[in-house]
Amino acid sequence: MTTMNKSSFTSFRKALARMVEIGASNDLLSRGYDFLITGVILVNLIAVVLATFPSVHAEHTRLLDGIEAVTAACFLIDYVLRIVAARFTHPRGGEARSVAAYVFSFGGLVDLLSFLPNYLPVFFPAGAVAFRLFRVVRIFRLFRITAYYDSLNAIAEVIGSKRQQLLSSVFILLVLILASSLCMYSVECDVEGSGFTNAFSGIWWAVSTLLTVGYGDIVPTTTLGKLLGAILTFLGVGMVAIPTGIISAGFVEQYARIQASIDRAREQDILFIKFRLDDKDDWAGRDIASLRLPHDVILTAIHRGHEVLVPNGSLVLQPGDTVVLGAEPVLDSTKIDLKEVVLLEKNPWNGQLIRDIDLSRQTIIVMVKRGNRTLIPKGSTRLQAGDKLLLHTKESPTVE
Repeated sequence: MTTMNKSSFTSFRKALARMVEIGASNDLLSRGYDFLITGVILVNLIAVVLATFPSVHAEHTRLLDGIEAVTAACFLIDYVLRIVAARFTHPRGGEARSVAAYVFSFGGLVDLLSFLPNYLPVFFPAGAVAFRLFRVVRIFRLFRITAYYDSLNAIAEVIGSKRQQLLSSVFILLVLILASSLCMYSVECDVEGSGFTNAFSGIWWAVSTLLTVGYGDIVPTTTLGKLLGAILTFLGVGMVAIPTGIISAGFVEQYARIQASIDRAREQDILFIKFRLDDKDDWAGRDIASLRLPHDVILTAIHRGHEVLVPNGSLVLQPGDTVVLGAEPVLDSTKIDLKEVVLLEKNPWNGQLIRDIDLSRQTIIVMVKRGNRTLIPKGSTRLQAGDKLLLHTKESPTVE
């Protein structure tokens, strides 16, 4: 494959990665693909639910089977597209690692099981019934919808942030269930006709009691057993309330953080940057009055060791000083994205001239770091493995 073909294929895969991933509101192709896949998932699940009704299945067998075949084919195509784009959706430093990162991820396994049960009976007819059970896994594809809604993301973030407390409460509940089972078995085991024949039957009773379900298939008959059951019932109400309180507190903290970040963003009138002076820098050894700073930039503070110095015109900067600069933000709706890319041996840019690289019009290379040298990028600059590139991307202005 020639260099031009490789570059074209790389550009195609980048565009494919943008399409299959959750897209921005202004990316019509990506958003359209997101809603298409979501619609296919919903149609498939509706057909699966309707197929469980014997009358509906008997009357519309061909229609339901057709929907199953078409949606499974869509899932297969989506899976293949995600494998092709895995180099950019799951970058791990190499082609094989990127593909493996997607295939063995939770989303990749769910995507695979979404269509695989439809095609396995073709090769293994004897296991058709068992393979049909895997179709239930496709319901997990609905988790992709959570990416579109902040409220659903908030639930996932709260559970993730409070997982240690939730696991602790579940552990306490399991200990209490086991203790309740053994206590009730000790009290009721000698009663003729008692349902507490062993520790496991006591566990079933403890679960139904502590979780306030109370099926009534196993109940204590002695006075001591009933008293113990009443106490455990009260404990069960408290145990159920513990994880509820943890999650509720997590929601309060989550929305407080969101509101605080919004308030800070509204109140921030000055942007700051910190950097450390080196003995090779031009500012080292010069007084502040001799520095020619832009009129919108101010030198706000100097950290020297454990001291914070208030800058004045006669203060001389020294190597090792940490300088804090402040500037008013530019009111502009154009978004600018800066990111650093390290070229690996197999990167298609390795060995190419900058002018031959396929870059979008919105992206430029502003700096090339090669070892201890900083290169000003030119069209004739040939990139090498190990180079660090600083890419500047300007996105289209957002319309309020």
